[in-house]
Amino acid sequence: MTTSQTNASLQELRSTFIAKGISSATSNYIVQGKGAILVDVEGNEFIDFAGGIAVMNVGHSHPKVVKAIKDQAEKLTHTCFMVSPYESSVTLAEKLCRQVPGDSPKAAMFANSGAEAVENAVKIARYHTQKSAIIAFDNGFHGRTLMGMTLTSKIKPYKYGLGPFAPEIYRMPFANCYRCPFNKEYPDCDVACADHLEYFFINHVGAEQTAAIIIEPIQGEGGFITPPKEYFQKLKAICEKNNVLMIADEIQTGIGRTGYMFAMEYFGVEADLTTTAKSLAAGMPLSAVVGKKEIMDSVHPSGIGGTYGGNPVACEAALAVFDILESENLLERAKELGKVLNKTFLSFQEKYNIIGDVRGLGPMIAMELVQDRQTKAPAAEETKALVNYCYEKGLIVLACGSYGNVLRFLMPLVITDEQLQKGIDIVNDGLRAITE
Repeated sequence: MTTSQTNASLQELRSTFIAKGISSATSNYIVQGKGAILVDVEGNEFIDFAGGIAVMNVGHSHPKVVKAIKDQAEKLTHTCFMVSPYESSVTLAEKLCRQVPGDSPKAAMFANSGAEAVENAVKIARYHTQKSAIIAFDNGFHGRTLMGMTLTSKIKPYKYGLGPFAPEIYRMPFANCYRCPFNKEYPDCDVACADHLEYFFINHVGAEQTAAIIIEPIQGEGGFITPPKEYFQKLKAICEKNNVLMIADEIQTGIGRTGYMFAMEYFGVEADLTTTAKSLAAGMPLSAVVGKKEIMDSVHPSGIGGTYGGNPVACEAALAVFDILESENLLERAKELGKVLNKTFLSFQEKYNIIGDVRGLGPMIAMELVQDRQTKAPAAEETKALVNYCYEKGLIVLACGSYGNVLRFLMPLVITDEQLQKGIDIVNDGLRAITE
């Protein structure tokens, strides 16, 4: 694919016509993608360890996804499901309801983005319970809409100056074993952070007022913070005892990212409502709320929905994604990638004192960089330098975390062993460069 534009000319055009509030992690303008490789307008190639922020689990421009999009676009691009329904939306809903963990009968609704799925999950929870309060968690991220940014924890850049925020949102500590908010050590702590929900109902917001808690199985933007396995089991038991719903935000963890179709399968818990988006349709705008049928069906007709929700082109792309995950055995591939990455990054931790923690599940894995392992002072500038080093060497990788000191890895699951190793070698060289 050829273009007369350069990265510099496009950057100049952008500075004139794109709002400054929209930022980009890189300055190279991508014209083509295949698998785990991106190519910019000047022909420069990059190994993609970011995956469009966990959107490209099946890789860029997978032939089956491309074909599904082309075939559907030639037949029908839009009717609005609320006016004239079509097969792909119903077929996809069935597939999702069967894939989301738990034996309860389920139903689904479609929207366009993760934030929109979150908004609807909250609406449904409030409607079903006839209660208004929602409990979110420190370091959580749930989007940029009014409800999404209210639920999101980090102030800058997501919330600063953008209020006022939605009412009846309360926030409690998350299970962060590396930086325990209760100054305890796992497993001797007996997962006290989960038991804290009982205290929270007494001192912050009553269970009688609380419709739901909303929680990420692994916190994405917050730094890939991964709780102990029993954390969710304890939380769910407390929720059930108090007639409070659990909303699992699987927007970043879902669709194979962790080696499981949905991460809550690993934790052995059935959420009442689950949100999913990102890799669901391989880059097409599609999200969903999947929940227990009695909860989803409690909302009156036309109480939920949207003009573009479950667009037929996006639904066909999503059906192709499920086909790829199964036919190419990508969940097992994800588990294999996770083992390689975990072993490699733990070996890096032995070599480089700047790595304070390695955590995650499967190939959704991260390294937290610290200036000192005893004080755990965040190494934000060093993390930024490492990201820049990798980028200059042809590897796209992202930072995250409340302090910007966590290097996260979200490469497409179809990445080749050669591409993976080349990317890992660049990270290793970068760690050496910032620590010498």
